[in-house]
Amino acid sequence: MFRDSHAFSGFSTNDIATARDFYAQTLGLEVTEENGMLTLHLAGGGEVLIYPKDNHEPASYTVLNFPVGNIDQAVDRLTEAGIVFERNDGSNQDERGIMREFGPPIAWFKDPAGNTLSVLQG
Repeated sequence: MFRDSHAFSGFSTNDIATARDFYAQTLGLEVTEENGMLTLHLAGGGEVLIYPKDNHEPASYTVLNFPVGNIDQAVDRLTEAGIVFERNDGSNQDERGIMREFGPPIAWFKDPAGNTLSVLQG
């Protein structure tokens, strides 16, 4: 039924202008705006919708993962751009916030609305 459907996911924000600047300027993604909502245009043709929500609450899970060729370089570049990486109690993260066990190396950070994103070695 949906084999040929170009499905997409979405999540909310409390400030469209701030989200647009973060995703376009800080993360370097192509971002378009239409009808008061943002579309992130991802490598490979994927899209993610970001919509405004007055009573926005950050998602309690990782909403978007960015596979990278070298996680150490990605974390360094994001840190230089002002990103602060999350520290999760009970997870064995190195001094830069990268967890290197239980799967590919991964590091989490938040967008301005508090939604969790990640970079992972991929």
